Amino acid sequence: MKLGIFDSGLGGLLITKAVQERFPDLDILYLGDTLHLPYGNRSAEAIYAYTLRCMEYMFAHNCRMIIIACNTASATALRRLQQTYLPKHYPDRRILGVIVPTIEHAADSGYKNIGVIGTNYTVSTNVYEEELKKIDPQTRIILRKTPLLVPLIENEGQPWIDDVLRHYIDPLVTQNIEALILGCTHYAYLKKNIKKHFSFDIIAQDEIIPEKLELYFKNHPEIYNDIGREGRTEFQVTDLTENYERSAQEIYGRALELKHVEI
Repeated sequence: MKLGIFDSGLGGLLITKAVQERFPDLDILYLGDTLHLPYGNRSAEAIYAYTLRCMEYMFAHNCRMIIIACNTASATALRRLQQTYLPKHYPDRRILGVIVPTIEHAADSGYKNIGVIGTNYTVSTNVYEEELKKIDPQTRIILRKTPLLVPLIENEGQPWIDDVLRHYIDPLVTQNIEALILGCTHYAYLKKNIKKHFSFDIIAQDEIIPEKLELYFKNHPEIYNDIGREGRTEFQVTDLTENYERSAQEIYGRALELKHVEI
């Protein structure tokens, strides 16, 4: 069986690469729903429908567990999938998200003033604020919608990235944030750009998820033991463009064998 990693685009590749580095022998299926990105500007029902279709595909292709490496899908679809879909169709499989592990890390780090940037939909759900209050109601969290970042990342909009980042993040700096949660897995792609202009700590999911996954496997050895150990990773996307191929090569430092699939 395989570990599945799902996202709408490049953010999931960053997570996949980080997981591969932590678990080089695991068999992994990465699926990017690039045909429908960005998810952050879609309706809740559209996001759920796209995510459900991809979960069904990945389970049919022998995934034991799937990480939804997309904050928008985690905020919108995860709980419904866990509570309604899995018990009926795949009671022995698991679907995990990226938001709760990120919040747990932020709370454990002791920050009291945290900024969050994310897609329109993720921010509008207030899921980060709600989850943090469950753990540490005293911590202040400031949310900022950053809808231009995913399209710029996916379309290699490097000349404008720094200006757009300053436009989005400067208002958070005036709020004296101690740390910034990159509330979209795509945004890990921008860590160097952010560090160039700002001095606060960065909470990035490509660093957190492998660590949390290792802890999860220790607590659930039955899942870990079901996943193959041949170190094979399949990269599949629902729309394959030259931009995506170039960006994937930049992330990995080599050309990837990306397979186009229809779902």
